[in-house]
Amino acid sequence: MLASNDNAKPRRAAASAEPTGMARRISECERNLVRRPWTKAERRVVLNGLLGRMLIAIEPIICFIVFGALTAGLIFFPLPAGAKLTHWESAIVLSPIFGLAASAFFAYAVAVLVPPIRALTHTFSPIYIVDGYIRYRRPDRHTEADSNGYIAVLNEERRAIAEWPSIGHAPIPDALRPAMIEFSFYGGIHRIDGRSTGLVPATLPMVGSNVPRT
Repeated sequence: MLASNDNAKPRRAAASAEPTGMARRISECERNLVRRPWTKAERRVVLNGLLGRMLIAIEPIICFIVFGALTAGLIFFPLPAGAKLTHWESAIVLSPIFGLAASAFFAYAVAVLVPPIRALTHTFSPIYIVDGYIRYRRPDRHTEADSNGYIAVLNEERRAIAEWPSIGHAPIPDALRPAMIEFSFYGGIHRIDGRSTGLVPATLPMVGSNVPRT
């Protein structure tokens, strides 16, 4: 039921369902929230995810270096004697092809590495602790196709602090219940009443889990 994957998007309390001026009040709430740093074990899970993505990115990085070197060679160095193309022709005809290939592999490597790097940097921001409420909200006209509703953290005054889309097939019903919640704005809800939501599993690597769309 909880938001997960690269599709999660914290909506804070500026969501359409909240009254005007909520963003200012939430800023005040954030300053008063109890917070704690990420533990070494929690950060290690995210780091393991980054290392896994780095292994995947090795191949496109090597291909980028190879095609980039070929592109530079065709442009800056003359062809060997007996080549069918002149230096100028090779620079004009062949180098753009290799250059495009190098760009494509570079873009692929960046796409693989950016989400877990962002996730790792956010482990240096605090995890917030709220003795308040969990609110489940059914889908509305703004809900995206892969979401079955919303899950929000409310403080003890029932003011929304942050809200995330929930991923699933069956629409979730409207509900509100008291709970002790640990969450991060970037990641989502980590624990409810001391029980892990699986956002940062104890053993499995997290590779950019709950990364918001920007």
